[in-house]
Amino acid sequence: MYVCPVCNGLETREQTCQVCSHQMYDRGRVVDYFDDYSPYWEDEDAKLVDGVLESKENHICLHVYHCLACDSEARISIQEQRR
Repeated sequence: MYVCPVCNGLETREQTCQVCSHQMYDRGRVVDYFDDYSPYWEDEDAKLVDGVLESKENHICLHVYHCLACDSEARISIQEQRR
């Protein structure tokens, strides 16, 4: 079984904004923003529609990071860990 260390609070990831160089903040999984019920999807099912072709096979969790300074967003791939 693989788990995302960021989703599960095992790690925090700092990301610098490419636009203004300020710190960006994690806003969760990309798929959580698809519709009202997407936060309740099974993780493996969500990976089929997250926009990364190999996310399921390569155990990647795609997160949205947001910059409060310039309001830009970035999608960041987080490598899941085996548990």
